Amino acid sequence: MALRHAVLAALLDGEYSGYQLAKGFDIGVANFWHALPQQLYAELAKLETEGLVTGREVVQEGRPNKRLFRVTEAGLAEMERFVARAAKPSFIRDDLLVKVQAIDGVAAGPVIEQLTERAQMADAKIELLEKLLVKLRGGADEEEFLRTGERVGTYLTCLRGLAFERESRDWCRRAAALLSERAAAARGQD
Repeated sequence: MALRHAVLAALLDGEYSGYQLAKGFDIGVANFWHALPQQLYAELAKLETEGLVTGREVVQEGRPNKRLFRVTEAGLAEMERFVARAAKPSFIRDDLLVKVQAIDGVAAGPVIEQLTERAQMADAKIELLEKLLVKLRGGADEEEFLRTGERVGTYLTCLRGLAFERESRDWCRRAAALLSERAAAARGQD
């Protein structure tokens, strides 16, 4: 998947400025695709040049003008082609896992700290995702929303992000506790 498809998918929900798109990426899309705001702005410019999105300028009083973008028919056709292609398998590439892999030959303290920090970051993300899910559902319970609600794709990707963050948090806590116990036991043997 290229950033272009993540941007097009986000714009399927409506017309957004680059700033709004970046905020949406921070909350929802970041579960499965990370992009910096400057990358999003550059991608929007490319997509507009290619005719996959169209932008319009909105004049604002007391603030700089802004551009709002929406998907064109060509952009929708590109998404249809993307969706029809087989999905590539996902993989993990995480420097913290490399550090844990190396734990038998390095000091455990910094790795334990980083595991604890990662668990705390996951907790913060879990809180955000839970709030977003409630907002997306409106007054509906989850099963009702999944059967009849709008923006079910966004909801499903948030559920996946929530499951990922919970599992990541739990693994980090377990690994940190185990490494702490082992370090304490090793100090006791000295």
